[in-house]
Amino acid sequence: MIAVSQTKLKNLWTDLTTIKVLKRDGRLVDFNDQKIYDALVKAEIQVNSKLTPVSAACIQSIVEQVDAEIMERFQENIKIYEIQNIVEHILLENNLYELAESYISYRTKRDFERSKATDINFTIGKLINKDAAVVNENANKDSEVFNTQRDLTAGIVGKSIGLKMLPAHVANAHQKGEIHYHDLDYHPYTPMTNCCLIDFKGMLENGFKIGNAEVVSPKSIQTATAQMSQIIANVASSQYGGCSADCVDELLAPYAKLNYNNHIEDAKQWVDEEKWEEYAKVKTQKDIYDAMQSLEYEINTLFTSNGQTPFTSLGFGLGANWFEREIQQAILRIRITGLGSEKRTAIFPKLIFTLKKGLNLNEGDPNYDIKQLALECATKRMYPDILSYDKIVELTGSFKVPMGCRSFLQGWKDENGAEVEVNAGRMNLGVVTLNLPRIALEAQGNKDQFWITLAERLELIKDALIFRIHRCKEAIPSNAPILYQNGAFGKRLDRKGNVDELFRNKRATVSIGYIGLYEVATSFYGADWENNPKAKEFTLEIMKTLKACADLWGEEYGYHFSIYGTPSESLTDRFCRLDAQKFGKVADITDKEYYTNSFHYDVRKKPTPFEKLDFEKDYPKYSSGGFIHYCEYPVLQQNPKALEAVWNYAYDRVGYLGTNTPIDHCYECDFDGDFNPTDRGFECPNCGNTNPATSDVVKRTCGYLGNPQARPMVRGRHKEISSRVKHM
Repeated sequence: MIAVSQTKLKNLWTDLTTIKVLKRDGRLVDFNDQKIYDALVKAEIQVNSKLTPVSAACIQSIVEQVDAEIMERFQENIKIYEIQNIVEHILLENNLYELAESYISYRTKRDFERSKATDINFTIGKLINKDAAVVNENANKDSEVFNTQRDLTAGIVGKSIGLKMLPAHVANAHQKGEIHYHDLDYHPYTPMTNCCLIDFKGMLENGFKIGNAEVVSPKSIQTATAQMSQIIANVASSQYGGCSADCVDELLAPYAKLNYNNHIEDAKQWVDEEKWEEYAKVKTQKDIYDAMQSLEYEINTLFTSNGQTPFTSLGFGLGANWFEREIQQAILRIRITGLGSEKRTAIFPKLIFTLKKGLNLNEGDPNYDIKQLALECATKRMYPDILSYDKIVELTGSFKVPMGCRSFLQGWKDENGAEVEVNAGRMNLGVVTLNLPRIALEAQGNKDQFWITLAERLELIKDALIFRIHRCKEAIPSNAPILYQNGAFGKRLDRKGNVDELFRNKRATVSIGYIGLYEVATSFYGADWENNPKAKEFTLEIMKTLKACADLWGEEYGYHFSIYGTPSESLTDRFCRLDAQKFGKVADITDKEYYTNSFHYDVRKKPTPFEKLDFEKDYPKYSSGGFIHYCEYPVLQQNPKALEAVWNYAYDRVGYLGTNTPIDHCYECDFDGDFNPTDRGFECPNCGNTNPATSDVVKRTCGYLGNPQARPMVRGRHKEISSRVKHM
């Protein structure tokens, strides 16, 4: 083995620390021979299954020889492939052939993986062969139908081109799993936006155009809901995220009143005067029910250009007059009844019911009866999720429902200083998510190194988000007329207008996503850290740091950078899988085969709802751009009071709460509860039925519900889906 003089190493070390490494993505980074050591350790373990003291000393000697050669040959910068060539050369000089082969094989494999990610033909082949990584990314898209296949094919092309469009260091970090640039199949290949709160009020009042049709303001609630469904379909085809209707009961009440007025006129012709109001109310009540039922069916039967049912949320619960109450009750009763002759649980729209003191929260409040109906609905259909009115105002600056499943706008008034908060017509420009557990694993217990790496990754996140903003600004109104010209985004632009008018001055949000606070704290404090005040404070410091960066960037660039607890349907697996490849099976971190989403309590500990809410309530203050809490329950259908106790407890603590309770149903034996996941599918625990045609299995697969049994694309993954639903 070639020896290296320790004196020579010492004399040259100062020069070595000034050398910069030119990465493949164009970045210049400090030379760090620890990375060479780590790579050789992985290669040694690959060859001999373990690292012994002798082999560790041998590897250290190799690293010193590499250092010496680099210091002799290079004065300033060195390219990454030059370092790799030196390592290979020295391994061969030392006759370490197996170690050299393993090292070269690993490096070559990584090069191949980078190339394959942008090779359209390779990825199309994976689609044709129904590779799970391609066809299973979204649990509500059926990969067997033609329009979904077309969207997946287009997405492969878009993702490949998008990776090449991204700044090289952003694309590299995405592929390595340091960050995740969301929705690469749509953006940046197209300058699409993400999720939004549609300005239904402005569109219904002022009319709009879709295709060749000039649509005028509706004259009945039936026409209003029909127009809403067409708006939803077109908006969902022009963006890639979810869309929401805020305060839909108050939105539709004026159109229900038009029905009522018409029925009054009819009553004058056919019934006695003292029965006019009764006649009109009965007729209007049926109109409302029929209209809301049609809206539910239409949303669930729509297919967008994205090959899926539009991800839609309806917010309601604050209306107090007769029309608004009737709309609220119709929404809930229709959902309780279910879809079709078999009364299956509707997957969309997501229902979000608002609780408010003095209106519906407590017994004696005027709408308390509707809260009871909402409780019944949640025990039987899992929706509605609930918003706590006062807490949402505290956290986000004003009241509004989330855009899509959990993305919240912040309180905002237009640049003219209007007194009224503007929420409808605003949108999100996209998300880039930070792999927090990766940073903790890299730090190896060193907190100082954790904070240094976090700062570096946040600069990377900023570059990615600024790129997202600039790409969105390159859209022109005619790219998406429904959004920019016909009122879905509020202000209507002409064909050649500047879309940035709708984004800048913090009107739009762009989001820093994050995953894995639980795993980060586990890395430093052990797996049972939830009751450790120091560990909890450490996780809050991380959140404060993210929020401080977001606020700073917002002031610098004029867009609202928000902190967002990512709905990690597939990302919770992707990050963990990549980290397991890099760091191996790490107890309570990568060995679980998933990461815990955002700030959520470790579900393996099975906390009570009250414990979970008390633990999680401190985080949304710093994650107000996207958050949701879930609580796990047994079957609740016979015990709605238990759920009400949690709702009431949550009111002053958290802003947004979802219910996870078993609602699977077997049509062969009439069992209600939780089906067992098997390799063949979900199985009724009472009679063993596994036939999707005679069962209804509904799980939360992200912020929305999903029916994995009915989706051919996810069959065979039932155990995985069942284990994942709790940490979304």
